[in-house]
This record gives sequence, structure tokens and C-alpha cells, in this order.
Amino acid sequence: MAIYHKCDQYDDKWDSLHSGIPTSSKFDKIITPTGKSSSQWKGYAHHLIAERLLRRSVNTFTSEWMARGLELEPDAVGMYEMLNDCEAKQIGFVTTDDGLIGCSPDRLLGEKGLLEIKVPKPDTHVGYLLTSEISENYRPQLQGQLFVTGREWVDIFSYHPELPPSQIRVVRDESYIGFLENQLWEFNSYIREAMAKIEKLTGKNFTPEAELEVLKY
Repeated sequence: MAIYHKCDQYDDKWDSLHSGIPTSSKFDKIITPTGKSSSQWKGYAHHLIAERLLRRSVNTFTSEWMARGLELEPDAVGMYEMLNDCEAKQIGFVTTDDGLIGCSPDRLLGEKGLLEIKVPKPDTHVGYLLTSEISENYRPQLQGQLFVTGREWVDIFSYHPELPPSQIRVVRDESYIGFLENQLWEFNSYIREAMAKIEKLTGKNFTPEAELEVLKY
């Protein structure tokens, strides 16, 4: 069962929940869009292990387009709500019940849906308008959000303040999610084993108390 955490995205609580665990925006480093194991998984695991050892996020980076997306997100959400006659509920962070896998959906829609806002470059936005298709590269992230939250679909809303919006719905792919779940289990097993090795070498305990409780069962 998913756990919904009340916080603002990128605040201290969000950072604490987010650090050291695999999150949907990086699932493409664990599983490819075509449903195969990614060659980048070990590098990502070592990144998360470093965060666990340091007890904070590392190498955070915000590009110009990411900053623009955050700035225009409220406008995009408002337009989505108007066009769909609905209320999109803000949420900070969602984890699996053991707290070891997470995601940050832009908004919750009712009891079954998610909303993912995209504020892309104009040419990318035009592509969404013409094809009504989202890039396959987003598949690990979107299916990952549905896996963590247990929800049934996610609407991708591409927004540009000077162009018509594009809305694309993605539904659960149970086969893909099943493989993703297996890959995540193996990925977290590697992290646990690596952490145990480092703790043995250093004589220090870096595992959070909450995780220790989960690992008893």
C-alpha cells in the first residue's frame, strides 16, 4: 500500500524522504523503456549509497528548463483543471509501505489518476500536439509512478503559454510493472548488501532505524 507524505517538493522533509532510495524519475537507470535491465543500474545504486552514507542528497542540478517547468506548473495545473472540470490535489512524496521506493507525482486526480505536467521546448510540445504520443523514454517514470501509487492511469499534460495544450493518458502496463518490481527488488538487495559491507568495514551503522524495522520481517 502506498504512503502519501505531506510536504512541499524539494523542501527538507521531501529531501529526507527522497534521498537514498530509487525514485520513479530515475527508474530509467534501472529498467529501459523496452523492458530490459539498464546498464546504468550500478552507477545509480552507488549514487544512492553515497546519499545514505552522507544522509543527504548529492549532485542536485536544476536546468533552465526544469526551473521554467516549476515556474509555470501552477498555470498548467489551472488550465488542466478548467479543461477537465476537476480538482488536482497537490502531493509532496509517495513511497511504498516499506519506504524504500518513491515517486513525486505532480498532482493526484480523484482516487485512480495522476497528473504529470510537462513544460517542454516549443518544438517538443508541437510534437505532442501532432502525434498525441508521449516519448517512450518516459515509460519507466510513468509506469513507475503507477507502480508506487497503485493508481490506474496518469495524464501527461504538456503546456506552453502561447500554444494549445496537449493531453495524453497512459494506463497501467501490468507486464512492464511486474518486471520493474522485480528489478527494483534486485536493485535494493544490492544496496542492502553493499551497505552491510561498508558498515562492516567501518564499524559504523548507516542504516536508518525505520529501515532496520522493515528488515526484521
